[in-house]
Amino acid sequence: MSFSTQELMIVAAAREIRDRELVFVGMRLPIMAFGVARLSHAPRAVGLFECGVVRYAPADGTLHTMADPPNQLGAAWTTGTVQVMGLMQGGRVDAGFIGGAEIDRYGNLNTSYIGGIERPKVKLPGSGGAADIAAMAKRLLVIMNHEKHRFVERVGFVTSPGWLAGGEARRRAGLAQGGPAAVITDRAVLRPHGPDHELHLASVHPGQTIDGVRAATGWDLKCLPGAGETPAPGERELAALHTIDKDGFWR
Repeated sequence: MSFSTQELMIVAAAREIRDRELVFVGMRLPIMAFGVARLSHAPRAVGLFECGVVRYAPADGTLHTMADPPNQLGAAWTTGTVQVMGLMQGGRVDAGFIGGAEIDRYGNLNTSYIGGIERPKVKLPGSGGAADIAAMAKRLLVIMNHEKHRFVERVGFVTSPGWLAGGEARRRAGLAQGGPAAVITDRAVLRPHGPDHELHLASVHPGQTIDGVRAATGWDLKCLPGAGETPAPGERELAALHTIDKDGFWR
């Protein structure tokens, strides 16, 4: 069965969503991942969108942004950002999806500045709700392309906190729960491991190699015990994806 790298990323991300979970859905690929999970293995997952939409089922039409009319039509609740964020502050959100421009070995994300604050080479869009999601969701899921200049030893600016300096640093900073649980890329899946919560290679995607993933990573990437190949998308998963992305925009 043939599939694209983008389809594999979406399916691998969808597998991180568990049934009955309350999931804070980020922009772009996480929208598709929620839909795939809901139509395959997690039929009772609930999606929260930062614009104030809560859904029990994926939208009928293709979504280019979370605020598109199809996402509002048939929603379980259309409200405001404050109300949706309040659910997270109350500790009720099981998982949150975000992306970033840079990520480091402890899962800290940068979407603010490249090259330092004083004279940045690039000014990025900033946090939006990403810092809140990273700080307060019970489990953080990250999806982004895997390139050496993006997977760095240490991010230049911490927009969204991961495990900070590793070990107990996140808890000492007052973040009582959560932290990165998985990073899904176009090459592999990474997960934190050990007392320092450093990101390790959990699986490489079909067609990729461990050496290739390491070469695209800006730190000495270690492997989890038993690291293998990411399972290819199944027929049911691809059918779900094609159902919610009828025009092939995201895949």
